[in-house]
Amino acid sequence: EVQLQASGGGLVQAGGSLRLSCAASGFTFDDYDIGWFRQAPGKEREGIGCINPGDGITYYADSVKGRFIISTDNGKNTMYLQMNSLKPEDTAVYYCATRDGRIVASARSRADAYEYWGQGTLVTVSS
Repeated sequence: EVQLQASGGGLVQAGGSLRLSCAASGFTFDDYDIGWFRQAPGKEREGIGCINPGDGITYYADSVKGRFIISTDNGKNTMYLQMNSLKPEDTAVYYCATRDGRIVASARSRADAYEYWGQGTLVTVSS
């Protein structure tokens, strides 16, 4: 059974940093693209980045490019989201998600391209 567990959310001041983790189980970690999404109150779920743990190829949405970094520890089957220079507009519930195999580049930011979802972790950035 594919399972994802996101953690690490909390309250941080604008300009600060936070690192989220996504622990994965039930599938071959190297074979699946894994993405990070976020959903702010009253807004649609937004894809912010994706990585393939096998080759390390990453994708970032323009809204976080240069501030957020996605990485993995393949020995621990865990994906990370390092968030720097946080802004109040980064406040959201953050989710990790995956599906079997590779996701075409044009679909990496689309929630409907992913099959399995973890529970979210709340990040609140105060001004």
